[in-house]
Amino acid sequence: MTVSILLFLPIVAALVVLLFKNEVAKYAALTFAVAELVIAGIFLSRFTPDATTQFSVIVPWIPKAGIYFIAGIDGISMIMVLLTALLVPLIILTTFKHQYKNASAFYALILFMQAGLLVVFTALDGFLFYVGWEAALIPIYFICAMWGGQDRIRVNIKFFIYTFAGSLCMLVGIIYLYMQTPSKTYDLHAFYDLALTAHQQSWVFWAFFLAFAIKMPIFPFHTWQPDTYTEAPSAGTMMLSGIMLKMGIYGVIRWLIPIAPVGVQQWGFMALILSITGIVYASVIAFKQKDGKRLVAYSSIAHVGLIAAALFTFIRYDGAFVWTSQGLQGAMIQMLNHGINVVGLFFIWDIIGRRMNTRDISELGGIAKVAPKFAIAFLIIVLGTVALPLTNGFIGEFLLLNSIFQYSIWLAAIAGLTMIFGAVYMLRMYKTTMQGQTNALTITFTDVSGSEQIVLAIICILIIVIGIYPQPILHLSAAAVENLIHMVYNKVAPEDLLPKGKY
Repeated sequence: MTVSILLFLPIVAALVVLLFKNEVAKYAALTFAVAELVIAGIFLSRFTPDATTQFSVIVPWIPKAGIYFIAGIDGISMIMVLLTALLVPLIILTTFKHQYKNASAFYALILFMQAGLLVVFTALDGFLFYVGWEAALIPIYFICAMWGGQDRIRVNIKFFIYTFAGSLCMLVGIIYLYMQTPSKTYDLHAFYDLALTAHQQSWVFWAFFLAFAIKMPIFPFHTWQPDTYTEAPSAGTMMLSGIMLKMGIYGVIRWLIPIAPVGVQQWGFMALILSITGIVYASVIAFKQKDGKRLVAYSSIAHVGLIAAALFTFIRYDGAFVWTSQGLQGAMIQMLNHGINVVGLFFIWDIIGRRMNTRDISELGGIAKVAPKFAIAFLIIVLGTVALPLTNGFIGEFLLLNSIFQYSIWLAAIAGLTMIFGAVYMLRMYKTTMQGQTNALTITFTDVSGSEQIVLAIICILIIVIGIYPQPILHLSAAAVENLIHMVYNKVAPEDLLPKGKY
């Protein structure tokens, strides 16, 4: 049993869904997405949480050009596979109250996008990684362009230009690494084995960092995100925020730092400052948002900024250059938690917008009185988002802040503002919409039922269960994380380190 079944099932499913129409396409897409989740569960049950790559597939693709279809799963990939396989059926289920023109194309594009995302998270060949990277972009472009809001064309063009420009930078970096390999191959492990000079690693860092920073996004490469999240249809926004932005974080972990650790040592402090700047900037902007969906978009920038900041917190230990396991483990579990929470928040605002025909926070109020189940689910998701202890967001943010604290207590204090600011604007949003007196608009709000209730129940259960017992997820990636840290540690020579006073 190889990873190829995970990669090709969504493609086959998308082609089959195209044959159906309307309601049938919807249920067919959900069936295939659940089947993919079941297969991912089988992989998980057979997975040994050590440092090895498992379920590998190696097939010659264009061997004369050194291109092979190489994919596999280790502990780091497994969490991303589970995230993708879990969220796609939930996202499809959130659409069941919507009616889409040309529904078969809509659901087929979601499944095509799932395939591209899984290729990114399992690829062990640079060319295959780039193909998956671009393959995930194309479906979301059409989803936003065909089913987005009134300003979707302008926003979508901006989104495409940003992400495509970043992708081209990464492609140049991949080709350059290919040229440096003795056997002219795109194999990831051959890239790991390269003995690049500090100068070479410096510009390889920029080639990859620009692509990943745009995708996450971190300040100042974030300007495409709030507009795109707001104008995209809700399912598109969930795919972007819940899964697609994790491509950038995963790219930093899997490709950037292990290939160019000295480049990271040279420029990582700047990346860390940009990430923390984005935390404060996005949090301050979120305070001023009246549109609930847009507020969640800025909140996402702040939370992802914290993940990115922790990834660049290398510390000195016995005179060596060490990538902290707390930062890396925190990033892994927080990618999963952020995906769950942000999909929940965007679904909350999808329900409000569909019922009230507005997402203006100031126009709402008292919804808890007429929809108690909805209000309880909303509160649990908000508490997970603000990292209340015993919710899923807590352990990830604790590990991330711990990593930054080891690097600098002052930067940790600033980065910690994401928890303080987030608690303020999230709880204020909840108070304004859910509490107080109902008005002429909200008195008609009906409580959740059917597919809405199922989605919110699953999300709330995950928030609580992961919050109480996160160890199985941390255990999945622990060995792979330590292996990656050890490899990076061995690639940095003492003479490459900055003077101690500057680190």
